[in-house]
Amino acid sequence: MEPVRFLRDLFLVCLFLAVTNTCGRVMGAVGLEDADECADGTDHCHIDALCQNTPKAYNCICKPGYKGDGKHCEDIDECENDYNGGCVHECINIPGNYRCTCYDGFNLAGDGHNCMDVDECLDNNGGCQQVCVNTMGSYECQCTDGFFLSDNQHTCIHRSEDGMNCMNKDHGCAHICREAPGKGGVSCECRPGFELAKNQKDCTLTCNYGNGGCQHTCDDTDIGPVCGCHQKYALHSDSKTCIEKDEAAIESSEFNATSVADVDKRVKRRLLMETCAVNNGGCDRTCKDTATGVRCSCPVGFTLQPDGKTCIDIDECQENNGGCDHYCRNTVGSFECSCQKGHKLLTDERTCQDIDECSFERTCDHTCINYPGSFECLCNKGYILYGLTHCGDVDECSINNGSCEFGCVNTQGSYECVCPSGQKLHWNKKDCIQAVKCTPNGKPAPRAQLTCNKNAGAEVCSLSCPSNALFLADSENSYTLSCGVPVQPGKAPQERNATDALPICADTLASPIKQKARFKIKDAKCHLKPRNKERHKDASKQNIQAGQFSCTDDCQVTFVNLKCDSSKKGRRGRKSPSKEVSHITAEFEMEIKEEEASDSCNVECMRDRMKQKLQSAMRTLRKSINKQQFYIQFSGTEYEVAQKQSRLPEGAEPCSTGQVLQGGKCVSCGLGTFYSGEHEQCVQCPPGTYQDTVGQLSCEPCPSTDGQGIAGAKNVSQCGGQCPAGHFSADGFRPCQPCLLGSYQPEPGRVLCFPCGGGLMTKYVGSTSFRDCEAKVHCAPGHYYNFSTHRCIRCLLGTYQSEFGQNYCITCPGNTTTDFDGATNVTHCKNQLCGGELGEYTGYIESPNYPGDYPSNVDCVWTIIPPHKRRILIVVPEIFLPIEDECGDVLVMRKSALPTSITTYETCQTYERPIAFTSRSRKLWVQFKSNEGNSGKGFQVPYVTYDEDYQQLIEDIVRDGRLYASENHQEILKDKKLIKALFDVLAHPQNYFKYTAQESKEMFPRSFIKLLRSKVTRFLRPYK
Repeated sequence: MEPVRFLRDLFLVCLFLAVTNTCGRVMGAVGLEDADECADGTDHCHIDALCQNTPKAYNCICKPGYKGDGKHCEDIDECENDYNGGCVHECINIPGNYRCTCYDGFNLAGDGHNCMDVDECLDNNGGCQQVCVNTMGSYECQCTDGFFLSDNQHTCIHRSEDGMNCMNKDHGCAHICREAPGKGGVSCECRPGFELAKNQKDCTLTCNYGNGGCQHTCDDTDIGPVCGCHQKYALHSDSKTCIEKDEAAIESSEFNATSVADVDKRVKRRLLMETCAVNNGGCDRTCKDTATGVRCSCPVGFTLQPDGKTCIDIDECQENNGGCDHYCRNTVGSFECSCQKGHKLLTDERTCQDIDECSFERTCDHTCINYPGSFECLCNKGYILYGLTHCGDVDECSINNGSCEFGCVNTQGSYECVCPSGQKLHWNKKDCIQAVKCTPNGKPAPRAQLTCNKNAGAEVCSLSCPSNALFLADSENSYTLSCGVPVQPGKAPQERNATDALPICADTLASPIKQKARFKIKDAKCHLKPRNKERHKDASKQNIQAGQFSCTDDCQVTFVNLKCDSSKKGRRGRKSPSKEVSHITAEFEMEIKEEEASDSCNVECMRDRMKQKLQSAMRTLRKSINKQQFYIQFSGTEYEVAQKQSRLPEGAEPCSTGQVLQGGKCVSCGLGTFYSGEHEQCVQCPPGTYQDTVGQLSCEPCPSTDGQGIAGAKNVSQCGGQCPAGHFSADGFRPCQPCLLGSYQPEPGRVLCFPCGGGLMTKYVGSTSFRDCEAKVHCAPGHYYNFSTHRCIRCLLGTYQSEFGQNYCITCPGNTTTDFDGATNVTHCKNQLCGGELGEYTGYIESPNYPGDYPSNVDCVWTIIPPHKRRILIVVPEIFLPIEDECGDVLVMRKSALPTSITTYETCQTYERPIAFTSRSRKLWVQFKSNEGNSGKGFQVPYVTYDEDYQQLIEDIVRDGRLYASENHQEILKDKKLIKALFDVLAHPQNYFKYTAQESKEMFPRSFIKLLRSKVTRFLRPYK
């Protein structure tokens, strides 16, 4: 750049800056490099100041919202002025800024300063049962003719014509009526925020309720609340609302309130630049005069626009969804987070957490599985779900007779097929076969055998169990073991799965010989453990020399049942530790072979001989047990029935027999495997065997004779070789033939096919379902086909059918029934029992079949009687009664069954917002009635009894509308865990100390704690 041109430009700059007297500094800086202290961090500006670099120096300017010389800055309390920061209700100062908030019942207006009334009636009718009337800052519920408002100020109660009491329509109380014998029958009280008038009936509004009906300010006077407005507003002709003043009026009022000297200063400043004294400096919100002119700023939740004047609301939801996990709703100056169904908002009011419904009490009858936002109830085998969460026994016998050939007997969680006299169940547990001598190609089941040997003069007995074995570890100190099948049905100790026992090919049907004995083993515990290998080796050598005892083949037993039970027994007068004592109860059955009878020894003679041999064997067995020389053999491994307890290495966990250690836990060997004591691990069942029960010591031989099947078969159907559905054979195994025309078979491994009945034919051979029968009509769900009349018959009450074309209806599970005939789904099955648990301190009542729809024509009655000097608090989280029923379904709570008695609560509508209230009488008679019309989910209503000394406090809390105004507060009253915690403290105040302050903060939102704290403080104030 040319030197002359540079000097000319510099002169023009100096001329322009003459008024600020900075030209000398600029000239002095010519040709010198300036140091930027602000960038270098060498300035001494306050942390709340801005650093502005200048040639040879720097300036410190306090940030907006702060005052000082820049080296020292302090927060400006915008709320500490006559304008209250421009806020019409509450001004909250924060570092460098401020925020306006509104009283309950108001929302912040778009300007961030004014407060506008909230119309609570727009949200679910304000929670009012009948009529909701919006008022400035609040609302009130009203009732139609024939009803009056209950103490909870939301629900309505039928009026009575009889007697001078609180149920009479002319009791005269404006708000709350109390029974007062001796005072004309009644006395009146007012809701919180009202005062009882001199006539002792009317209630006078105060500024403590809905800001006294005032939009801005409220002052209590002798004549009631008097409303006022913020300085920028004027009172409307309705004496409640406020409207903005004309700008000229504002200017005029400001000028009249300002001294002449101040006016002169402002005029001079206006000549030079804008000032906050004129039209707020053009600022939309806050204006501050600075050396360089006015500086506009906005309250929290608003942002300054590029014009430097205007403030607009920040839509926090646009950036990162406002920090909300789920839903974000923008409000003026702020925002609100909410959650999806099945989640709850945590106390940080941002985070949504899944509600673990499975952690609640009574969520599901059997198994509960929690999902994000939901849950699912599952039932055990043999049960079916009804009423959304309940499990009822399936009556399998109602489903085509349980597919049994002859008779069917339903049991809890299962069923049994039975056969007529002279027949027994096939291995498939459904067909019946003749109980006669074995056929040439039959496969008899290997029998259990009791063998005793002499070992150096001592008896050693062993029981081998090659089939039909069942081991159950009842507890740590006991187990039950059975081997074989009893001759007479019904004697088995435990019931196995549907495909368990192998049928015995009986030679005769003579009644068996039975023997029962009880043995005692000292200093041993009932642990079925593999026999010591070294001892077993030595014993084997001696056994070869000693030879077998007399009881061999003759000691084949049909059925054995052993139960071992341990207990500790202390010694009298001794300090030595108690010793383990085990008791073994043994039952044996032996069959008589009648065909071996002769002239020299008839059947009775043989029975006596066999009985003597069995008794002799039992005596020998007792000796072997006393010497702890009795063993049971499974899959080639001998087990000791009881043994002395050995010390385990530290940290090792003893697992029961049939279990192995996996991941630090004892786990039973699964289906298709057995526990090998020799290898101490679970071993897969070899082909030709199966195991359908966990934790067993052997596998069962398959009934088929062709050797087919897979390794690890989990049930008899995996043994292979069975006839498929639509086929049958004499034994249920191949070779098979298809079901003939007019018959069908839906299951594999059967020995017969079911006839269609009524002369009906099937479309083809090998049919697998009744639907294949050519019925004359095709029945819809809710009906079954009657092959006698060839008509579709509606399912009777208490039964249902959800499929097309069936010839049966299914009985409802458990104790449920239907409201009508022709039911098409298990959901139509409903429990008629009135639910609930009534305790002295806490309890609940619930509609029948809850949370499923309640049945029709129910009449439930509960009576809650608290202990002496205790009162009742009830919470109705939600209630679902059909509105279109014209009050056919009613829940009522009153003092007694008399219609004229004091009524606390009455409703016949759906009410999704929670409500809490105290009983108007010391005891409570509750009735729920439904008609024949529509049904609904009903209710589950918890209650707590509390010390009557807290009556005033409890009523003050539950009658305050702020308890229900916030969605967060409503969720508290619906949260079963939080309600349980609140009730726990109310019922037993000492339990308050179980919860730390941090736990309370994590459980409840700040607004809820603030509400309770103010109530408790007010309640305790008289005692301070």
